[in-house]
Amino acid sequence: MTGRFHGVGVGPGDPELITLKAARLIAGADVVAYHAKAGKRSNARRIASDLVPGTAIEEELTYPVTTGTTDHPGGYTGALADFYERSALRLAGHLDAGRDVVLLSEGDPLFYGSYMYMHDRLSERYPTEIVPGIPAFAAATSAAESPLARQTDVLTVLPGTLPEPELARRLADTDAAVVMKLGRTFPAVRRALEAAGRLEHAVYVERASMEEERRLPVAEVDPASVPYFSVILVTGDSRNGRRSRVASGAAGAAGTARASGACDSGPGPENTAVPGDPAELLVVGLGPGPDHWLTTEVSDALAGVDHVVGYGPYVDRVPQRAGLTRHASGNTVELDRARLALDLARKGERVAVVSGGDAGVFGMATAVFEAADDPVYRDVPVRVLPGVSAVQAVAARAGAPVGGDFAVVSLSDRLKPWEVVEGRLRAVAGADMVLAVYNPASRSRTEQIVTAQKVLLEHRDPDTVVILGRSIGREGESLEVTTLGALDPGSVDMRCLLIVGASGTRVSETGRVWTPRWVEPRGTEGTVRP
Repeated sequence: MTGRFHGVGVGPGDPELITLKAARLIAGADVVAYHAKAGKRSNARRIASDLVPGTAIEEELTYPVTTGTTDHPGGYTGALADFYERSALRLAGHLDAGRDVVLLSEGDPLFYGSYMYMHDRLSERYPTEIVPGIPAFAAATSAAESPLARQTDVLTVLPGTLPEPELARRLADTDAAVVMKLGRTFPAVRRALEAAGRLEHAVYVERASMEEERRLPVAEVDPASVPYFSVILVTGDSRNGRRSRVASGAAGAAGTARASGACDSGPGPENTAVPGDPAELLVVGLGPGPDHWLTTEVSDALAGVDHVVGYGPYVDRVPQRAGLTRHASGNTVELDRARLALDLARKGERVAVVSGGDAGVFGMATAVFEAADDPVYRDVPVRVLPGVSAVQAVAARAGAPVGGDFAVVSLSDRLKPWEVVEGRLRAVAGADMVLAVYNPASRSRTEQIVTAQKVLLEHRDPDTVVILGRSIGREGESLEVTTLGALDPGSVDMRCLLIVGASGTRVSETGRVWTPRWVEPRGTEGTVRP
């Protein structure tokens, strides 16, 4: 009979925060295992030192690398993968011999802990039990003496190792946040907090619940003094006018007495400011994806606004900075977000509504003008700033397929009947024009592209050139040149844009697609132009 494998959380540092169940399992273990950094004492072993029985076999699992370099052929990731495999074999030897193994984990075993890598390798082979522990951020919240999240507040836990722009964006978009994995990442995290406008309310807690506990506002922390065992808290209360005692200066470094009589101030008075003159509302196109396809005009405009409104993935593309408020929404509420933007601009706020590609090509510009038709917005000026459209991007990748007359049609029938779409397809096909097809398919719309292909084949030769561009300018980009007859509708998804050539569209020997600017008069096909 094999032994049992236990992943046991020992909490953030104070031995008195170990649960009764964890204490019982540790005291009765045949084998006690723990991770450690080379040349350092295991923090998990230190926390549980009074509970480890003298009869237990101890297995110290020493990391081969933590933040340094390695000559392992697989690099840092490969070195750790091999280490976890060797560690699992060591523990499996004890389990096969019938010994119960307790693997100690700081905080909680399944929260940024090394236990999970042993769990992945051993839990399917041996009976396994996980004992939760108090995570470090819970102890840090107690040290900061401020509620982390209330009622409908959204709490986001973030690793400090995220790219700085991504970290800033997520900090700006949440009510409350916990930032883990600091140490060398602290300077970038601090900059991200500042860019997100959250630095003033951010609290730094070091070695929470330990004797060396230290807590103070993030703005006052010396980056050179930050260890790995530290977290940053941004409370949801800070958005409602409340601040933690530490962030407001009521507490300081380790060992200082906690301020007496301090309490949450409660929400501030309602904003009674009188709106100023309406501000100009900007509607901007972000281009198809790459930052270098963003125009200078749009970039400068985004740097000067206080609010960005748009579909979530497009709002995410706007770099976060101090003073910028983001208003992201779903993909089918264009008029709602247009009205939100107009309401903000009407109060004198500087606002940009963002669209992918060009805002005037199946983008937000039309929705804004539709909403602005309401007399209540008559005093709000609206200006549209162009962007690189998706059809331009796909055409450029392919060559020059839209060098002559061309039409643009969306296959989405959400805002117009399919009969209208089909009628326009027939008209364009009959006119022998190049056709750019937006929104050819989605998860719920798979038949439209099948029908569109059939309609076009009623008027076009099966050998008509077709370009299928997917995620052009973004990760996973692909471009396929095929024919109308050979096009596989099943290969078309929501990331695609199609360009269906005219009868004169050609493919060069090098695979470039182009459409002549000239068209022969009817009845002269086959003649040679001088």
